[in-house]
Amino acid sequence: MSQSRHLDAAPVARTATAQVHEAIKQRILDGSYRPHDYIRETSVARELEVSRTPVREALRELVSEGWLEAIPHHGARVVAWTEKDAREVFELRLVLEPMAVRLASERLDRARLDHLEALAERMEALTERVEVDPGVRNEIAFLNHEFHRELVLASDNQRLFTMLDMVVRTSVIRRNFNTYDHGALQRSMHHHREILQAIEARSPAWAESVMRAHLLSARDLHQSLAEPERASGEAPPG
Repeated sequence: MSQSRHLDAAPVARTATAQVHEAIKQRILDGSYRPHDYIRETSVARELEVSRTPVREALRELVSEGWLEAIPHHGARVVAWTEKDAREVFELRLVLEPMAVRLASERLDRARLDHLEALAERMEALTERVEVDPGVRNEIAFLNHEFHRELVLASDNQRLFTMLDMVVRTSVIRRNFNTYDHGALQRSMHHHREILQAIEARSPAWAESVMRAHLLSARDLHQSLAEPERASGEAPPG
């Protein structure tokens, strides 16, 4: 009986850890936790109304995945991105994400395409509000991540998805949306629309080309914003 109870408890513990893991990750992505912020077990356990055990396990996982870093005698803190990190992310995305979109254009079903179009439409609407309500940038960033994630999932290549998920989920693009002016946001939204047009036309080469242009545009914008900060001795936005 004791063994049965132990086995039954395992999925429950795993679910609690997964929920804490997702909650902390989302707080990092939406900016609630900033680079170099320490994540305290007791505070998270109290806020999420769980014991410290799943929090501890979630923190260990987030450290192993690169979201957090373990600081001896202090705990876990949010990793700060460097220009080298940003360069490596773009290098990987420029190879893998156009490939994923090319595959998606051959395999994506109507339901997922409708979902992507709804995401694109929502981002476009928010972009038109950004100058009067800067707070919508966080929602745009969240939707942008979902848009790219859905495209990669549509490739129906689990290994490719796993590789890209490791890269895109902590991408500087999500953390630096506050640096996009209105014109840059509109260009990004236009790329999203053209990618969907290419997919609907069942044109893998077109879809792949637009995704590459989309990422190159984001990389160049990031570099142009980082250069003045390097020249002034300030750290780039993380």
